[in-house]
Amino acid sequence: MRQKIIVLFFTLLLYVNVNAQFKNVLIDSIRQPNEVAIALDFSSPNYLIAGANLNNVYTSNDTGRTWLNKKLVSKYTVYGDPCIISDFKGSFYYFHLSDYKNGTWIDRIVAQKTSNKGQGWKLDTFIGKNGSKAQDKQWAVVDKESGNIYVTWTQFDKYESKLTEDKSSILFSQSNDEGKTWSSPQVLSKFAGDCLDDDNTVEGAVPCVGLAGEINVAWAGPKGLVFNQSKDKGKTWLAEEKVVCNIPAGWNYDIDSIFRSNGLPITACDLSKGRHSGNIYINWSDQRNGINNTDIWLVKSVDNGETWSKPIKVNNDSTISQQFMSWFTIDQSNGRLYCLFYDRRNYTDANTDVYLAYSDDGGESFVNIKVNEKPFLPSKGVFFGDYINIAAHNNIIRPIWMSLHDNKMAVWTALIDGSKLK
Repeated sequence: MRQKIIVLFFTLLLYVNVNAQFKNVLIDSIRQPNEVAIALDFSSPNYLIAGANLNNVYTSNDTGRTWLNKKLVSKYTVYGDPCIISDFKGSFYYFHLSDYKNGTWIDRIVAQKTSNKGQGWKLDTFIGKNGSKAQDKQWAVVDKESGNIYVTWTQFDKYESKLTEDKSSILFSQSNDEGKTWSSPQVLSKFAGDCLDDDNTVEGAVPCVGLAGEINVAWAGPKGLVFNQSKDKGKTWLAEEKVVCNIPAGWNYDIDSIFRSNGLPITACDLSKGRHSGNIYINWSDQRNGINNTDIWLVKSVDNGETWSKPIKVNNDSTISQQFMSWFTIDQSNGRLYCLFYDRRNYTDANTDVYLAYSDDGGESFVNIKVNEKPFLPSKGVFFGDYINIAAHNNIIRPIWMSLHDNKMAVWTALIDGSKLK
């Protein structure tokens, strides 16, 4: 009898853990915000800054419990694709696209900086202007040791061109003076893609910094999931990108009732002092198990990008259902991995939850937890954006995602204490 009680206790404990609910906080539900980013201040994690299409910026000084909503402005205009990162001295950077009246549509990437927690923004510098070529899908990272800022993105010779001579490429630039000036872009992709913004386009370049200051970046395209690396702070790169694994059916996939979806990768390196320090991880999603069974995947390298594991499934359900549009990060204070994604495992229709998966064994296994308080039913006619995001530091975990209720877009976060996730 006692053994049965113990088994029942641990079964209930597991159920509570996997189905835990967290306090959800509404950040914005005005003007159809979508495509979100979030960052916290590593030196003072009470402060967070988030953003959403096209020109929304949100600030919080109480770890995300309350938010102020403002409009970001730029002399080059603010035209979506928000990327927000923080350095290690209390400043935040907001990178976005431009639709400048004295230029052409998305012909540059604009960088803005705040040193007073979002009360005021300065810099307004730009990267990548190259005639009328389109600069798109940028992401950035700060090297803690050097202070250098690294940015990678996709350049289209001509966006949505069907001409074979028009190509897409992955580019890289850096700033050594806190965003005041930027290096001339380097092309990282030896193997170019097309310009159709589809499976054979090269996209999804999210850089990360390694233990010895290496710059690591992966992206998706006609060769599947590929990886490149610089060991001299961006001066030189591998002669050609390494193929990590294939992406069956490509990175651009359809999800019922979602306007547009993708499985583009996110790259991160464990810089903690934990037992998996130095591991490089790439997270993405694809439909290798069928168009009605999209899954979230992870590969890792324990030898600084020389070799890669086989794909590890992040979502731990056994259903034929959709898990899609993930984002990945690492709490560098302890090395725990976090992956955020949309999930339909609990429904037979298009109702959607938001799940968080976390791992303490270097990605070998994941615990999955539902973080949204209520499911939502999306609509094919409403654009959700192309990504969600998550920030994590010292057990302060703040995901950010979009939902739809009564045809009204909303941006949410959840108050998650990583120390209580066991």
